Amino acid sequence: MLNSFDEWSPLKEVIVGSGLNHGSHEMELSFKLFFHDEAYAAFYYPTYQVAKEKEANNGSRRLKQRYVEELTEDVEEFVAALTGLGVKVRRPLPLSRPATFNTPYWSGTCLPALNVRDQAIVFGDELIETPPQVRTRYFENDLLKPVFYDYFHAGARWTTMPRPVMTDRSFDTSYVSGQNTPALQEIAEPAESEFDVGHEMMFDAAQCIRFGRDVLVNVATRNHALGVEWLRRHLGDRFRFHVLERFADNHIDSLVLPLRPGTLLLRHPGLVDHLPEKLRSWDRIYPPEPNENIFPTYEDDDLVLTSKYIDLNVLSVDEETVIANSLFPELVKTLEKQGFTVVPVRHRHRRLFGGGFHCFTLDTVREGSVPESYFD
Repeated sequence: MLNSFDEWSPLKEVIVGSGLNHGSHEMELSFKLFFHDEAYAAFYYPTYQVAKEKEANNGSRRLKQRYVEELTEDVEEFVAALTGLGVKVRRPLPLSRPATFNTPYWSGTCLPALNVRDQAIVFGDELIETPPQVRTRYFENDLLKPVFYDYFHAGARWTTMPRPVMTDRSFDTSYVSGQNTPALQEIAEPAESEFDVGHEMMFDAAQCIRFGRDVLVNVATRNHALGVEWLRRHLGDRFRFHVLERFADNHIDSLVLPLRPGTLLLRHPGLVDHLPEKLRSWDRIYPPEPNENIFPTYEDDDLVLTSKYIDLNVLSVDEETVIANSLFPELVKTLEKQGFTVVPVRHRHRRLFGGGFHCFTLDTVREGSVPESYFD
C-alpha cells in the first residue's frame, strides 16, 4: 500500500527510473528556462552557441550512445544496491524507441522516465502527478502508469494536477530575465498563439522536500506559485507548505536534503537564513567542495546540465543509511564521520542527465502511519 510522508523513514518500496533510449535534448524555450541556473554554474559550461553544423534535428543536441549505455549500467548497480538492502524496487516501462509527438500547439520527442522524482510526489496514501515544465516530458509519466495502477488497485489515491497547454506565453520568464547571466541560449520573445491562456501551473515535485506534515517548497515563477496554490487547496490542512522564494530556479534537492530528523545536508552556510526558522536549529552537514577531477571530461558538444554539487542528491534508506556517489569519496567520508552508514554506488554521467540518486527515485512506501510534525 502506498505510504510515504518524508525523506528518511525506513524505505520499503521505491520506483527507480530508466534511461534507456535517451536520445537527445531539444533546445527549445521550456528546456532553456528550466536548466538555466545549474547549467550556468557548471564546470564545463559550453558556449551553447556552437557552430550550426554541430546542431542536428532543428536545435536538438544528441547524447552519445556510450553515455546512455554507461548510465544504464550505473542505474542497474543502483537497483542492485537497493535490492541488497531489502528494498522492493519497481521500474517504469522502458522507452522502446524515440517517439515524436504533436499537440495542437507544439511538437516534441518523448524522454524516458529517468528522473521519476520530478513529476510525481507521494503524500501519505495519495500519489499526485505534477504538471510538466519541459515540453518533451509531457508524456513521460505514461511509462509509470503500470506501477501507478498497481498502487491504485491496492487502495492508493491517485490525482493528476491540471495539465498545461504550454504555449510560449504559458511560461513566466521573469526569473531568467532577472538573473543577469547568460541563459543556455538567448531566450527569444515568446510567440503569441491563439491558444494562449496566460501563465499556467507548471511545477515539479522535486521542488518539494517533505518533512512529515510540513513541506518545504521552492517558488521562483508564477507557474510555480499557481502549482503550490493548487496543492494547498487540494490537500487542505493535512499538510503545511513553507515557501522558499526563488531559492533556486526549480529543484532544491541538491541544495538541501534532510537525512533524518534534526540533520540537514546543506550546500553551503549562506542558505541557512533562507530556511524556515524551525530548520535553522537543525544540525547541518556541509559537503566538501567538489573537485572537477571527480567528473568525466566532456567535449564542447556535450550538454552539461548540472552544477558541480549534483552529488549532494543522495538517497536516505533510513535514518542511519544513505546511498551516495562512490565517485565523490570526500562526501562519503564526511557522511561517515557524522555517523551514517554510506552505501557507495557509482554514477558517472550525473551532469549530463540532470539527476542523482534522489532524482532517480520515487519513494512510494516508507514506514510510518501518520505525518509527524517537526516545525511546531
